[in-house]
Amino acid sequence: MRKPLPFKKKILASLIRAAVVATVAMPAMSWAQSSDANLRGKAAPNMQITAKNIASGARRVTLSAADGSYALVGLPPGTYQVDAGPGTEKTVTLSVASTATLDFTAAAPVAAGAATLEGITVTGTALAEVKTSEIGNTVSLHQINTIPQITRNFLEFADTVPGMVFQVDSNGNTSLRGGAQNSNSINVYIDGVGQKNYVHGGGITGQNASQGNPFPQLAIGEYKVITSNYKAEYDQISSAAVTAQTKSGTNEFHGEIFGTHTDDGLRDSTPAEKAAGTKTNSKEEEYGFAVGGPIIQDQMHFFFTYENKTFSTPTTVFPGLSVDGVNLVSLLPASVQKEFGPSSKPFSEDLYFGKIDWEFSDRDRLEVSTKIRKETAVDNGGQTAPSAGTNAINDDNRFMANWQHSADAWTNELLITYEKTRDNPSPVTIGNGANYTWALLTNNNTIVNTGSADPRAFQNKNQKGPAIQDDLTFSNFQWNGDHVIKMGVKFKSVDLTAQDASATNTIYYYDVTPNGTLTTPYKATVAKVTPGQDLVAKSNNKQFGTYIQDDWAVNDHLTLNLGIRWDYEETPSFEKWVTPQYIIDAFNSPNPDPSAPTGQTYAQALALGGINVKDYISTGHNRSPKKNQWQPRLGFSYDLNGDEEHVIIGGVGRAYDRNLFDYLQLERTKLALAEQDITFPNQYHSCSPGPTCVAWDPKYADPKNLQALGTVGGEVNMFNNNIKVPYSDQFSIGMRNKVGDWNTSATIARINSYDGLAVTLGNRYPDGSFWKNGGQPWGDPIPGLSGFIKWDNGIETRNTQLLLSADKPYTKDSGWGMSIAYTYTHATQNRDINEHYSFDQASIQQYPFITSNAAAKHRLVVTGSYDGPWDITFAGKVTLATPTPNNGYSYYDYPLTGPHGANNLPVAGTPGGGYSGSDPHAALAQSFLFGGKIFGYRQIDLQATKNFDLTRGMSLYFRFDILNAFNYKNYSDYITSYGSNGAINRFPVAYNGIGNITGVPRTFKLTAGFRF
Repeated sequence: MRKPLPFKKKILASLIRAAVVATVAMPAMSWAQSSDANLRGKAAPNMQITAKNIASGARRVTLSAADGSYALVGLPPGTYQVDAGPGTEKTVTLSVASTATLDFTAAAPVAAGAATLEGITVTGTALAEVKTSEIGNTVSLHQINTIPQITRNFLEFADTVPGMVFQVDSNGNTSLRGGAQNSNSINVYIDGVGQKNYVHGGGITGQNASQGNPFPQLAIGEYKVITSNYKAEYDQISSAAVTAQTKSGTNEFHGEIFGTHTDDGLRDSTPAEKAAGTKTNSKEEEYGFAVGGPIIQDQMHFFFTYENKTFSTPTTVFPGLSVDGVNLVSLLPASVQKEFGPSSKPFSEDLYFGKIDWEFSDRDRLEVSTKIRKETAVDNGGQTAPSAGTNAINDDNRFMANWQHSADAWTNELLITYEKTRDNPSPVTIGNGANYTWALLTNNNTIVNTGSADPRAFQNKNQKGPAIQDDLTFSNFQWNGDHVIKMGVKFKSVDLTAQDASATNTIYYYDVTPNGTLTTPYKATVAKVTPGQDLVAKSNNKQFGTYIQDDWAVNDHLTLNLGIRWDYEETPSFEKWVTPQYIIDAFNSPNPDPSAPTGQTYAQALALGGINVKDYISTGHNRSPKKNQWQPRLGFSYDLNGDEEHVIIGGVGRAYDRNLFDYLQLERTKLALAEQDITFPNQYHSCSPGPTCVAWDPKYADPKNLQALGTVGGEVNMFNNNIKVPYSDQFSIGMRNKVGDWNTSATIARINSYDGLAVTLGNRYPDGSFWKNGGQPWGDPIPGLSGFIKWDNGIETRNTQLLLSADKPYTKDSGWGMSIAYTYTHATQNRDINEHYSFDQASIQQYPFITSNAAAKHRLVVTGSYDGPWDITFAGKVTLATPTPNNGYSYYDYPLTGPHGANNLPVAGTPGGGYSGSDPHAALAQSFLFGGKIFGYRQIDLQATKNFDLTRGMSLYFRFDILNAFNYKNYSDYITSYGSNGAINRFPVAYNGIGNITGVPRTFKLTAGFRF
């Protein structure tokens, strides 16, 4: 008998029920990489199998086949009572994005655990997924609730999975990387909906250089991290996939309110603050609530959450390079010197999430949900002084409706989504800025930027549009075993917008010499609008995709995961772009270089250097979307004894990502608003007199007087007409073992990525050469224009990893849980993991493969939780990693040159036990408790939570976190002394001991909360 709802709760339920009347009438279509769970196994032939969700009352039914096999697909993760007739009931817990096995012909599992679902605690057997070729692991709700974390970004727990790195940089910005690829290559699927950022970096919307959280953590139930060999349903990805399931309401009303606080009085000083003798005021406050419950018992439920994040994060302004024996800061004007040292970055974020689910039959489930994210921030630090910082607006709104219908032998999912995002930074200061550079270097010589941000600080990067997909799963197909066959087709129409700059600020460049700073600038960067061109690039992209996946249980031992997908995307603004005639004419005009042969055109000089300009001239008809994105995803698992205790796994696959619109739009916006460099020659900088090279005149201090200088357009960005889509090839072999209560895994994974976009300088000397007398042809631009910037494919990474994990899942009976994740990485790449611009060599093919700066060679993450006395929960996390390599350059003094006549050689170095330079602030690798000085990252985080039972389902809790308990200095800035003229120093890299750090100094956090 059901209990009657109290009067207030009846009113709340009635209001919510009325609010969804219109919603449930709308069609629901699908765009999903499912976060649901599947359950398959054996029972008596032709028996009805029933699964009932204990928390929500939702039911699913199917019939077993003639051979007794059955499959229940599309189950929301949670605890279920499953039966195959009277007397066969079993209670099991299913995890996110998994396929578990439950046989009614075998003895009942004996390992009991506990799962908490929106306040209801039920006991059930946790069924681990072992018969899959996917490489990864699951992050449970218990881990999310107990493991200490720096942020409330739920993705922070992903680094408990081997091969993953979650990082909080010196500016407080968060990022998640998988393997040896950058964060752009990941994708996160929430309730099956991909959060991919199509315009900007960061992998998912809102996470490009942001301190914010992509989703309210209170709304996340659990999630799975797949580092490679994912199934065919996963798209727009080439490294790791994260698939998360949100919480739902249950048959009881439950909720939570929390608040977290820390400030500069509760943290140690950063190394930079200690060096400066002062501590920057900082404050972090996070608070929020969640509530969920029934609208109609056993049928309709609601869940709503809100979280706020308000930060004032310390950062540091420091010189962009170090010169042995020279104090660069002391050579700058007094007003500029004051901008170095500690600074702060204010940040605010509001996150909302609401969800309603309706089980209107035991065959149908309808979900509607929405997420709203609103964020503002100020950015500075590094070589950007506070006066040159930027204000950022970062909004991300998403809406979803999903209808799932199941029959005995098949299940269909239809889902529709709509997204609208905005990434809109702008300068803090409007006016003129100053960039100070070391005069004795020609590359990588910036010391600091002050005054105002340059014209490129004005940006507007948006995406919006609907998506639709249908996924159909056949769950009762027999042929030489049991098959679960899933197939889907999708369509998405998304409007992309990109503005890359604005004609407002002008930046002046000043030489810093051993004798001080010159009083007149040697260069100015001025924004000039090109008549007839639009400052904003827009594109209505069409995305298509289809896949088929067969999970084939050949017998009790062998399971095959066989899939293939195909993707296609149209980017009209890129494919229909027509290169302006004046640019074509400029290529075919006489080469103005005095040393050019008589009658030589600029295009002919390029041809001598191996560049066919026709490969980059777009007619509006010679570019087309790529139709060859076929992606086989093949894997197997072999259960040695047929008891899921020892399982060998392996797989191969290909995964295509996509090219960001932020890059593809540059042909348009760089022409529309040219950031032209006007050079004022002096003893350190020479140029040939012309529109972009004039003698300094005090009148040029007024930017209006610079507008008459320069050329018709600035740098000319041109893409190869045969630009390809980046992808990765993945291979793995490993074994899973169950040892008592522990689940262990050992895997060797090889992931190679290809066809990343590389940006090189297309300018050439009249003889076609790129290097001459130790210099590059920056002074030989397109006649009448500026530099020729060409985009091609060519960036590659090669990564081999050993992935070891051991997990003892938490259970209420045992009172403790633990996870161990170790990653060994051997990775190389031909370009810095965070760079596309490759101006230091003639082509990307001339860059050597060097040690990757994407990941440390060794990384260990250990977490644990323990139910202590007096209802206190203790938890901790230990993270250790060897130093992450640095990618830099060794330079040559002409007439000595490197390969291909270059004045530099790309090299990699790793901080170790010594440093070949003389910088007094150089810091080396460190030790940890025992052993040698081999670590670059060391952190121990601890927390204790005391719960007070207030009876009647209410409880109060207080939580105390210590982050970086031993105050280890995890430096993030490097000092380099690679040597010169081909002689690489033995210890070329050290940390900057007064620079920024990754993570936080020792910090205490206080949290209070109330649950009901």
